Amino acid sequence: MAKKSRSLARERRHIRVRKHVSGTPSRPRLNVFKSLTGIYAQVIDDVQGNTLISASTNDKELRERMKGLKKTEQAKVIGKAVAERAKSRGISSVVFDRGGFRYVGRVKALADGAREGGLQF
Repeated sequence: MAKKSRSLARERRHIRVRKHVSGTPSRPRLNVFKSLTGIYAQVIDDVQGNTLISASTNDKELRERMKGLKKTEQAKVIGKAVAERAKSRGISSVVFDRGGFRYVGRVKALADGAREGGLQF
């Protein structure tokens, strides 16, 4: 029997959640992915299959603001940046998709930053 890994378990959880969470043009999905080094957020319209907005710790515009911040603080900055970009595209409410990750730490910080930036979910 194959060894179960944490990443496979997360992917399984994400697939299970995605059965119920879907983004529409009027209310797209805010997807979160975190790696050991960075955090990534995308606003996705699942009907057309397009990524409308994205922000991450690797963005050229945001990279300077990340220096010297802890990972949770970086996640909050990313959340605010996503909200700001969404507002500029006329998106005010989204469906939050935590990507199979637990809603603690960086994922929660990103969500709080997005809410502070004016996104509703």
